[in-house]
Amino acid sequence: MYDGIVQELIDELGRLPGIGPKSAQRIAFHILQTESFDVTHLAEVLMTVKEKVRFCDVCGNVTEQELCNICRDPRRSPATICVVEEAKDVVAIERTREFKGLYHVLGGAISPIDGIGPDDLRIRQLMQRLADGVVTEVIIATDPNLEGEATATYLSRMMMHLDLRVTRLASGLPVGGDLEYADEVTLGRAFEGRRLVEN
Repeated sequence: MYDGIVQELIDELGRLPGIGPKSAQRIAFHILQTESFDVTHLAEVLMTVKEKVRFCDVCGNVTEQELCNICRDPRRSPATICVVEEAKDVVAIERTREFKGLYHVLGGAISPIDGIGPDDLRIRQLMQRLADGVVTEVIIATDPNLEGEATATYLSRMMMHLDLRVTRLASGLPVGGDLEYADEVTLGRAFEGRRLVEN
């Protein structure tokens, strides 16, 4: 425990996701000890982000305008929508340069333990986007965990009566991974998605 404002800084940093008490302490002391660290600029950026950044009116991705860059891009195919849990998932998929359609960000996954149900996600907005018949395929790219699987199952049931192709991203063992460290869900999905070996 440190006195006053130093402990307050550590506590605030520790509230950020993925930053535990030790990391929060390390960051706090880096800020304190590094003379070249521009605290004013960091504070300005944080304030500007909170003021300017919003969520796209169509897909829910982060943007500074009504529509995000992807929704505004005329080169993207409106016939395919990739459904993801969070805006950070859009960035991960975009890095592959494989997907040329549009996105829909749910804002989380169904998790009864955390009190998150279908009504807490942007599922109604997704169904509205599918109503005009332009979309021919929905790719469900939720995380391969229990919450992601529950969300994928719920979405596929919701879209069952619609005239579209509903697919799920393939998942399984990562390249360079060891079988002994794979969890049951990952290993099960790897068996489901096995392919014929070409000679």
